[in-house]
Amino acid sequence: MIHASLILDPAYRVGPVRRRTFGSFVEHLGRCVYSGIHDPASSTADADGFREDVIALTRELGVSTVRYPGGNFVSGYRWEDGIGPVESRPRRLDLAWHSTEPNLVGVDEFMRWSAKAGTEPMMAVNLGTRGVQEALDLLEYCNVEGGTYWSDLRRSHGAELPHNIRMWCLGNEMDGPWQLGHKTADEYGRLAEETARAMRMIDPDLELVACGSSASSMPTFGEWERTVLGHTYEQVDYVSAHAYYFEEDGDLGSFLASAVDMDHFVEAVVAAADLVRAQKKATKRIHLSFDEWNVWYQHRAESRPPSGTDWPVAPVLLEDRYNVADAVVVGGLLISLLRHTDRVHSASLAQLVNVIAPIMTEPGGRSWRQTTFHPFAQAAALARGEVLRVEVQAPLYETARYGEVPLLDAVATRDPETGETVIFAINRSLTEPLALDVDLRALPGLRVLGATSLSNPDHTWSATADDDSSVAPVANATAAVTDGRLGASLPPVSWNVIRLGK
Repeated sequence: MIHASLILDPAYRVGPVRRRTFGSFVEHLGRCVYSGIHDPASSTADADGFREDVIALTRELGVSTVRYPGGNFVSGYRWEDGIGPVESRPRRLDLAWHSTEPNLVGVDEFMRWSAKAGTEPMMAVNLGTRGVQEALDLLEYCNVEGGTYWSDLRRSHGAELPHNIRMWCLGNEMDGPWQLGHKTADEYGRLAEETARAMRMIDPDLELVACGSSASSMPTFGEWERTVLGHTYEQVDYVSAHAYYFEEDGDLGSFLASAVDMDHFVEAVVAAADLVRAQKKATKRIHLSFDEWNVWYQHRAESRPPSGTDWPVAPVLLEDRYNVADAVVVGGLLISLLRHTDRVHSASLAQLVNVIAPIMTEPGGRSWRQTTFHPFAQAAALARGEVLRVEVQAPLYETARYGEVPLLDAVATRDPETGETVIFAINRSLTEPLALDVDLRALPGLRVLGATSLSNPDHTWSATADDDSSVAPVANATAAVTDGRLGASLPPVSWNVIRLGK
């Protein structure tokens, strides 16, 4: 058995646990909206056609914010198509995913769904094929109480009260040549600044997100952030980051270390933002909205959109089936996000339903939890209070992608009001359990309130509609506190949660 240790001390505080860390993402892509959150044919559909089983699972998942309506989709989206009487809404070609958008769900329907699911909306505006005026029109429609053309139109559609959306994304992945309306950093930075300035004339208290790099592998990474923030620094609050990971060529060891890349990504964007802050002699800091992150097998057949004359409505797209190793990686990425809570103030797991998602549905039929559901739900439910910096001492192993990496990755949170302390940890070893030793002398009197592990001898096990419970977190009876030290055995390729309290 391999051995690793941690030190927990309430003085090693990183920052508060932010509820927005546990956000998600609903895009008009594949079956995320149609037969995902909205499926009038489902036996669980409510009067608005929303699946109540999906709403219940969203609440169980603990989702705080939901980014909408994209994603690549938003860069060609005319938001006006999705308001008013449903029977008169136009059908449009969605060039991002080579699909047909029926516009059965738009901003008002999404806001009703968001209220039912108990989530905060995070709205994106189209800065690909559109610009300042269209963003202002949408903001007026959503946030102005009444007495103007767009606000009164909203009220005529049944939404008497303004939607009062606080967080807005200024476009999506505008650094990517695949994006409709792709722009250089200077072009986008100027447009984003103009849009942000104008939006603040309507509502000065908005929280605005500028597009950062769509991946750290982009050739413009770093310089994009510097240039865009050079234009927008005074007008925005966040810069976005997007990252996806997958097991490649059977290299499970590197895949399990994906959080190393996320750590580097966050730290590089923070450095770029702080460079601009220094150059501008600004007092405020720009923080990160990591508003797309997940495991995504982009080279699989299910990620290839339709082509030619085939423009289907809600095709099966990006419906990855996640296994145990994928869940462990998702847990590791959550650890990274929490570890950087001082600068990552918002994050969105992409996406919520069917499309690279923790929740799956059958059209008109059953719904179920993927393996990745569990680490997210546990972290969202149990992370409270403050994030603590833990000092990990663990054996290293060699990876092809990231060099030497510790076999253990971990973070802890502590609620100062109750004293409850939670350790989130992954064991990256492919074959060996890990003997964990935690020094609790700075937190006397703690005992184990509960401990679970998610693992399986077959790390390729995946959930189905018939069985989504054979691999779920189970009690780990090895966790115990003796003389101010916590000991526990963590299975190989595992996600682990240990709750401590008085």
